[in-house]
Amino acid sequence: MVQTIYFNGDLITMTGMETNPEALVTEGRIISYIGSLSEAEMRAQADTRYVDLNGKTLMPAFIDPHSHIMEKAEFFQYADLSGCQSFQDIVQVLQEHMKTRHIGEDGVVVGVGYDHNALREGRHPDKYVLDAVSRQIPIYIRHASSHMGVGNSRMMELAGIHDNTPDPEGAKFGRVTAAGEPNGYTEELNAMAYCYTVIDSRTAADWEILLAEAQQYYLSYGITTAQDGATNRQSFEILKRLAEQGKFDIDIVCYIRSDENPEDMIEKNPSYAKGYRHRLKIGGCKNFLDGSPQGKTAWLSQPYEGETSYCGYAAMSDKQLTEYLLTAIDHGRQVLSHCNGDAAADQYIRCYQKALALSRHPDKMRLRPVMVHCQTVRKDQLEAMVPLHMIPSFFVGHTYYWGDVHLKNLGVARGSRISPVREALERGLIYNFHRDTPVVSADMLHSVWAAVNRITKNGVSIGPEWRIGVYDALKGITCHAAYAYGEEKNKGTLEEGKLADLVILDQNPLKVQPIAIQDIQVMETIKEGCSLYQREHL
Repeated sequence: MVQTIYFNGDLITMTGMETNPEALVTEGRIISYIGSLSEAEMRAQADTRYVDLNGKTLMPAFIDPHSHIMEKAEFFQYADLSGCQSFQDIVQVLQEHMKTRHIGEDGVVVGVGYDHNALREGRHPDKYVLDAVSRQIPIYIRHASSHMGVGNSRMMELAGIHDNTPDPEGAKFGRVTAAGEPNGYTEELNAMAYCYTVIDSRTAADWEILLAEAQQYYLSYGITTAQDGATNRQSFEILKRLAEQGKFDIDIVCYIRSDENPEDMIEKNPSYAKGYRHRLKIGGCKNFLDGSPQGKTAWLSQPYEGETSYCGYAAMSDKQLTEYLLTAIDHGRQVLSHCNGDAAADQYIRCYQKALALSRHPDKMRLRPVMVHCQTVRKDQLEAMVPLHMIPSFFVGHTYYWGDVHLKNLGVARGSRISPVREALERGLIYNFHRDTPVVSADMLHSVWAAVNRITKNGVSIGPEWRIGVYDALKGITCHAAYAYGEEKNKGTLEEGKLADLVILDQNPLKVQPIAIQDIQVMETIKEGCSLYQREHL
């Protein structure tokens, strides 16, 4: 069993009582000691490895409480549109991708990460824009929010989206005229799924390679526990196969999509629901209750700014949601519900309360349900979450990435209070911060920066009264994130007996100026005592 002593740097334990320990000792997978260097040296063995931090900072590795690692892996094979500023940029990137990948008429061209809010045209492209790339090869581009996308004419044809194709439940097709010819735009999953079927039939992903790349990507941001936050049957079978082949270096937690009959999947894979098996486990189930505020599909209680009645729309009825939640609670499952708009948050709270009242499960109050995103969650809703032991998982990076858009779409009053983390903190809720990768990068420290500074891309201070301190922000990516997975006894703090999941940073986030937190670099990531990522030698 390899023993390692880390010393000569700052150690942030995240235990709530920072005593400035001088050294940390790991033995194999476990932290065996934290305290004075002299005591650590007394415990040293003949072959002990010493790691001189040279003034760097050691703290618990980061825990991703909500993302989509399978999608991130898949996206490595697609065209990256995140830097596009115009329709012409999109066309050029797709043409280059098609050329370098040698994609022919039997293939498909996929681009990811465009944002209509960042395009000079100020709107989504349509099929006519994408037809300029090709009319023979199907093309589909996916919005940065993952809630919408656009296909070319060939994609519409192959996907079976025609003049008389009705809008799916909880989703929409864009039209050239009000009720006629499709213009290529698809909004929300049930509409986008038409195009996904075409993509899946024309691609053959090497998942072992893609997921190896995805793991290194997460590790480069200091993450040792990641999530697949909307797992379908096909994805789980891929993950299970690779897990059983020993291909995972980090822990991966799956949440089964509500439309995939989660209980059937769990009953067929019971060992994965009881805990990690080859670094993979099923954490519970996931459902979507609305869309995205930047795409104006989030379900609000009051109309969007400039609208007289449009509030977005629901993805499920109360009856559907209550039945789904009751089934989950009766089986002792943790539920993650996607709620961006406050009307969606109302529905989740209301239906969870109903399901709790109906359930006879003895541990129904200990399941730690999660509200994912919480962009426009209100004060009264946060108060209602307290007796439910509901966890608010904030996509606090919205303050930076789309803060300017929210001010426009929601108005100053609502837009300024997106991701009101301070209100959750004041109510004692065990909040956490997620990145929703691949929506944005897996840079967890950027979430800390966003929660502490609340500054938009355009440099606007957005809701400064909702800022929190750096230490409280770090909880959102360490100990609080561990709690959401029920893993607080093993992860999230530097304590004796816990897993040696560690990250080394080039600077101490508690000591730099708050505005400089986004510049801190991950130097090394350690999973259970094994160094899996190094930016440079220490």
